[in-house]
Amino acid sequence: MILKPFRWLRDVGVLGMNRRNAEYILRFNPRSSFPLVDDKLKTKQLAEAYQIPTPPLYRVIKHHGEMARFEEMLGDYQDFVVKPARGTGGSGIVLVTGRTEGGFINQSGEVIPMKDLAYHISDILSGIYSLEGLEDRAFLEALVHPDTAFDAVTYRGVPDIRIIVYRGVPVMSMVRLPTRVSDGKANLHRGAVGVGINMGNGTTLSGVYRSAVVTHHPDTKEPVAGIQVRHWESILLIAARAVDMINLDFLGVDLVIDRDRGPLLLELNARPGLQIQVANQTGLLKRLESVDKAPREIFATPEIRVAWVLETFATPVSN
Repeated sequence: MILKPFRWLRDVGVLGMNRRNAEYILRFNPRSSFPLVDDKLKTKQLAEAYQIPTPPLYRVIKHHGEMARFEEMLGDYQDFVVKPARGTGGSGIVLVTGRTEGGFINQSGEVIPMKDLAYHISDILSGIYSLEGLEDRAFLEALVHPDTAFDAVTYRGVPDIRIIVYRGVPVMSMVRLPTRVSDGKANLHRGAVGVGINMGNGTTLSGVYRSAVVTHHPDTKEPVAGIQVRHWESILLIAARAVDMINLDFLGVDLVIDRDRGPLLLELNARPGLQIQVANQTGLLKRLESVDKAPREIFATPEIRVAWVLETFATPVSN
């Protein structure tokens, strides 16, 4: 009885953290490329060079001395996102959904006074949210107005999509749905719901919430399965192309779907987490192995790789 869970993990091909680190990250992800994904501004600039759509950039703040002109820099922007360039796990990100006299409204409907937002950006510059605690840069970009497909299973905030890409091939994905606990943010460790996505057709599957499998959103009580992700082929193509612009072969690609602009690349992750396997109720190993066994011809272009994914993972058995 004790061995049963371990046999199940083995049978479904679950990838553990130690194996991920040793056989995939260390083997396929050279450290020299990490700065390009750890810095969101560098990622955005690289994506622009490769004509991969990202949320429009408004302002970059590099030094504390620039804060004297903070109110002037904001201009007439009514909604935007504040991000640390080298933040991780959603830390330091503030979504501004509206503006009032002397302040701003965040995704929870709370008012942030002008001086408090200025203090927050000063904290970003000081490196409070950066990976190594070193001085950082802050930037403002356009607020995403999410596609309506996930309205029934989202508590405020903006859902995003995580795709694991191996050797340029998208192999597993999930949509991360904000909750009341996550304060409207799409981060699993903050309490968002991760919902698996059928790679062959872009429909949602089961979900994971705080490490437990769920069928309904904890706040809206609506079912999370059976939702069609719009622009699915375009989303897979962006993920496949993102790998071509950077020398990393085991990568997490995060995207959002804007109701007007369509799919947009948010950021890349050289050390993608493994909870995506729980959301999909299957392991990564078999999919990684299927890529290794695929004909060499499929690696020629992103379009061919995506076509292979849609065909290979078309049946429920493969998902």
